[in-house]
Amino acid sequence: MLSTSPFRIKIVKAVIKLGVKRNMLVIYFIRHGESVGNKENRFRGRHDFDLSDNGINQAEALKNELSDISFDRIYTSPLMRAKKTAEIISRDRAEVISSEEMINVSLGSWENQIKDDIKNKYPELWNTWLTAPEELNFEGMETFAEVQRRSYQFIMQLVPRHPDQTIAIVSHRAVLKPLFAALLGITGHYFWKIDIDTASYSIAEFRPQRGLTFTCINQNKHLKNFIREDLG
Repeated sequence: MLSTSPFRIKIVKAVIKLGVKRNMLVIYFIRHGESVGNKENRFRGRHDFDLSDNGINQAEALKNELSDISFDRIYTSPLMRAKKTAEIISRDRAEVISSEEMINVSLGSWENQIKDDIKNKYPELWNTWLTAPEELNFEGMETFAEVQRRSYQFIMQLVPRHPDQTIAIVSHRAVLKPLFAALLGITGHYFWKIDIDTASYSIAEFRPQRGLTFTCINQNKHLKNFIREDLG
């Protein structure tokens, strides 16, 4: 996990809670809580899995972790696992808006399939998934380059809409990884170099002179019953 110190995070929270004008846009990038598909080790894509019991607990823990943050708006993928996470976080205080631009990658026939079954049925594609998912491409799939393009464009549209505000984006690992790579200027093979756990959050600040600066990536200290997903 890449992050700033807990002390810095506490200061940022205190500044936002006190309503001090920060002269910048602050974005919390959030991955949804654990879903049934995560628990069963399935490829998720756009299959509309619900949160697991553990995922609901994770979202509640995240809500408590961010209780001092007053979000002006929360944007979420329309899929149930993300939307429920967003609704739990909002505490009925911030408007939650579904955004197709932040929906998960489309994985065609792989969706809702056990990963071991895909491994056995498509060994070459499975190897690409494990080593270079940025190059993965098969019929019915949305490539990660396409995911990166739509999600990046969406964030750039939000920047002028929310000057000096604090917003949240609730989405998926396979969206946030390509997006972060674009925002950080990482090219080539980036997917397995960035870890984004269920119900984790990352923080970026936007200043006109500098653009987006990440101050925290994959913060998961609030997750007491945390289980890290296996590679893949």
